[in-house]
Amino acid sequence: MRKVSYKRHLAKTITWRFVGTLDTILLSWVITGDPFMGLQIGAVELVSKMVLYYFHERAWLKVEVVNSQRRHILKTFSWRAVGTLDTILLSWLITGNPFTGLKIGFAEVITKMILYYLHERAWYRINFGLDKRIKLKKWRKIS
Repeated sequence: MRKVSYKRHLAKTITWRFVGTLDTILLSWVITGDPFMGLQIGAVELVSKMVLYYFHERAWLKVEVVNSQRRHILKTFSWRAVGTLDTILLSWLITGNPFTGLKIGFAEVITKMILYYLHERAWYRINFGLDKRIKLKKWRKIS
């Protein structure tokens, strides 16, 4: 198993949360018509999603999927399930309307999956926090 530092997961958590929060703010604003509601939902999600994402990364460290593209796709779907449930619940609580929560949650399914996959592929190419990357060429032959 690769040795991956906690710093890598923290860095991935922060970069993903930045991208994800901007997406949530914009979608919430468009759906509610209220930019302040979008900011409020995004601010609460900033905290909840960082915690959830960190533990998602740590859990996936234990999953052995050799093919990198397959792994990234599986991680994309598992994270999206967790993230969408969180968005629906938080949006519902903040707006007071379960249907608004569902609209925001389902609207971001597509945008977030695309953004998350691209984020995973970018981090796959970054060596930060890896134990000398297990020689990038060797790793690519496996995947």
